[in-house]
Amino acid sequence: MPTRKMLKAIFTIAILSAFLLQACGGQPTPTPQATQPPAVVTEAPAQPAQTEQPAQTAAPQEPTPSGAERRGVLRVATQPLVQVDPATISSDPEVFAANHIYDYLVDVTPENTIAPRLAKSWTVSEDGLVYTFQLEEGVTFHDGSPFSAKDVVWTFNRLRNPESGYPTADLYANIESIEATGDLEVTFKLKQSNPFFLFDLSDNHALILKENTADPTQFNGTGPFKVVEYSPEDRMVLEANEAYFVEGQPMLEGVEILFFADQTAMVDALRGGQVDLVMALSTDLYSSLKGESGVTLLDAPTNQFDVVRLRSDRAPGNDPRVMQALKLGLDREAIYQLVMAGFGRIGRDSPIGPMYTAYYSEETPLPARDVEAAKKLLADAGYPNGLKIDLHTPDTGDRPELAVVLKNQWADIGVDVNVMVEPESVYYGDQGWLEVDLGITGWGSRPYPQFYLDVMLKCNAKWNESHFCDEEFDQLATTAGTTLDEAERVAAYKAIQKLLIERGPIIVPYFYTQLAAIRSTFQGFVLKSFSGRSDLRPVSLVE
Repeated sequence: MPTRKMLKAIFTIAILSAFLLQACGGQPTPTPQATQPPAVVTEAPAQPAQTEQPAQTAAPQEPTPSGAERRGVLRVATQPLVQVDPATISSDPEVFAANHIYDYLVDVTPENTIAPRLAKSWTVSEDGLVYTFQLEEGVTFHDGSPFSAKDVVWTFNRLRNPESGYPTADLYANIESIEATGDLEVTFKLKQSNPFFLFDLSDNHALILKENTADPTQFNGTGPFKVVEYSPEDRMVLEANEAYFVEGQPMLEGVEILFFADQTAMVDALRGGQVDLVMALSTDLYSSLKGESGVTLLDAPTNQFDVVRLRSDRAPGNDPRVMQALKLGLDREAIYQLVMAGFGRIGRDSPIGPMYTAYYSEETPLPARDVEAAKKLLADAGYPNGLKIDLHTPDTGDRPELAVVLKNQWADIGVDVNVMVEPESVYYGDQGWLEVDLGITGWGSRPYPQFYLDVMLKCNAKWNESHFCDEEFDQLATTAGTTLDEAERVAAYKAIQKLLIERGPIIVPYFYTQLAAIRSTFQGFVLKSFSGRSDLRPVSLVE
């Protein structure tokens, strides 16, 4: 088995031709969250909403004293933005920018609890069907107009419109009605109970726009920073919103989001003093910064994972023995060490990862590598002389390295893999990733597991890239996502994990640790597991 260093050399030789065939550039296009996506650290499982209880207040930040001068401009290195309409954003950079221009109704903390943002408190009916939110007073949009309940109603009606084509249309299909029951009060009524509804309201796309916004790309939010310059090829420049409703925030006078084509250039700029913050680092680049003077390294556990999936609705994946053979051809520990370098956790072919402590299960054993058994399964499926197949992967993160490891391991069972490395914008462009037979897709961390089941694996899920459809799975997923009985939900999630290990069309080889580096002249930055949701409001320049 090659070392990680040898793997880099193999990777360079194996896919150089693939890069030459692709258009230049590194602009991200939405991956599922989707994207690299695509939210927050969760040390404990998400809990159902409490009945008739007000929202808990977020832990207090170190405030800037009233009237104190904001200091410092934080320069953040990211890939360029592709989407800027909050309804269609998805990648880390897109969500990161929007998260500081707009506000969410409710937010998720690094500890995986729901926190107030534009909603200062809320109550939930006993049957779990009615959510009533009290909104913050004195909030204004960047154009000076006042914020009200009508803006919340308009925003969520836009996001749930089934004709919109937005990824949130399915997410919010369970909402029966949204009503402004006061100037600063909003009431949501659901068709059926959803214990994770508050987390759904914090979805990456659910940033509040002004009612009847004609052009959502004009950046008229209520958020802590205002856009003063945007060049799609170069940068986005933000300045502090002096009228922001949270006293003492933001603590910075501005933020510059600088666009780079690749992470190596970002890290070089950090070393050279041209940028102050780089997030979503690969393990190699993160390790290269150890001991770097003036740089603080950050990490956060996540439920972010790469999924290797085979289309199950046509050959060769319509014979489940092919996927079973691919699973038997894996040396999972070697994959983990070679690709993750010991960061993160080994995966178990399910999106329900170890961060969801109440729901994660290791009761069903993963199959050990068995080359001969894998060859027999392929022969029984009609491939006695092996199988040739293209493996498509975006060029971001550690996915190209994973593709080469898979190619090498599967060669032992007679599967000849042609690695197709594509710029992220090509892989996700025109929904191509949903059409290929075999692919690797990055899925961002979410504060609760139901999201993945609903958008990735149910029969008619919007991003069902494996084209998987299993009646038993759908029944279990529906139970897990609607019951208010926690024991019943735990049992359903455990059954789902068993089903996916035994006959699912996906391989989840590992879960990531989110890695970042920030210049030590700044304090107060907390990295979230989906780095795009990391919050700059409490960040300040060191005195």
